[in-house]
Amino acid sequence: MLKIVADHKIPFLEGALEEKVRMVYVPGADISPGHLKDADGMIIRTRTSCNQELLAGTPVRFIATATIGYDHIDTEYCREHGIGWANAPGCNASSVEQYVVSALLWLAVHRYIDLGSTTLGVVGVGHVGSKVAKAARALGMKVLLNDPPRERREGGDRFSSLRELQEEADLITLHVPLVNGGTDPTYHLVDEEFLDGLKSGALLFNTSRGGVVDEAALKPAIRKGTLSGVVLDVFENEPAIDRNLLDAITLATPHIAGYSLDGKANGTAMSVQAVSRYFGLGMDRWTPATVPLPQTGEILIDTAEGELTELLWQAFHQTYDVSVDDRRLRNAPDTFENLRGNYPFRREPAAYSVRIFQGYPELREIFELLGFSVLSDQCM
Repeated sequence: MLKIVADHKIPFLEGALEEKVRMVYVPGADISPGHLKDADGMIIRTRTSCNQELLAGTPVRFIATATIGYDHIDTEYCREHGIGWANAPGCNASSVEQYVVSALLWLAVHRYIDLGSTTLGVVGVGHVGSKVAKAARALGMKVLLNDPPRERREGGDRFSSLRELQEEADLITLHVPLVNGGTDPTYHLVDEEFLDGLKSGALLFNTSRGGVVDEAALKPAIRKGTLSGVVLDVFENEPAIDRNLLDAITLATPHIAGYSLDGKANGTAMSVQAVSRYFGLGMDRWTPATVPLPQTGEILIDTAEGELTELLWQAFHQTYDVSVDDRRLRNAPDTFENLRGNYPFRREPAAYSVRIFQGYPELREIFELLGFSVLSDQCM
């Protein structure tokens, strides 16, 4: 019987494959060659580094990671040794979109940033960046797109250079993989030179990979006022994050932007399907049977109670409030891994309905663009 070693924190996985294979569940960071000595495959997250040290001498033939990123897999070693692998592209794109929108609305309400007069630069316009760009436009922001690989493939004038983003964007958000070398390296993409070229008082979001930002250059940029705000979900040396940097930035969270239940369910489904295709298990369309619903799935909004941005925040923070995760991390930065491993229930806007009272037709359209269903736009 096939044996699959899996990260014990991957949700909805236990019970999915047991009729077809022998499953062994292990904490992701603890998976060792000993666990793999008779294993045919693995299902992992980013905390398992699949390299020569782990894989050499094992019979592992296939690795599925329930994550968008795959820089924790030595793909060259896998190619040379005939080990197949698959990631889960786009699995948590809507979850990261939810995170970014929450941060944008939090800044708008608590730091009085006028989103309608703000230009957003999106670096990396794949599954995640495309959704973030769409949501930002729904919030009234001007959006500039930067994605050199796509620009080379697609041509046209829809993309902007990094220099244009530096000069024109009030806020830059990063949605790129971590790439060392090659045509489009992203390691320390945001370095001292990049930061020096920004508009004074710009804001920076990073929900991609910690190594995309040179943290040694980030702290001086904050002190000088080059950056007026920084939102980080990822850090260079996590889980051992820089405490001085933590104190200096606006919002900090423990690498959970993509941690909605919806995103986790998608990642698990894509991993199970990949394992099924590789080993011929006949489960190529498997999905979790149920994903828990929010306790209260209907959000009531009375348009007489505030301005547009306040109403959007009033509804959106009931699905996700980024400042709650910020407080959890600041209160216990030593527990970074535990905060990730025991992350609380969170569903995306698609799991909620908004009932709007007192008209406000443009609000209905914005809510729908942000993923909600709208039950009514009339007073009941």
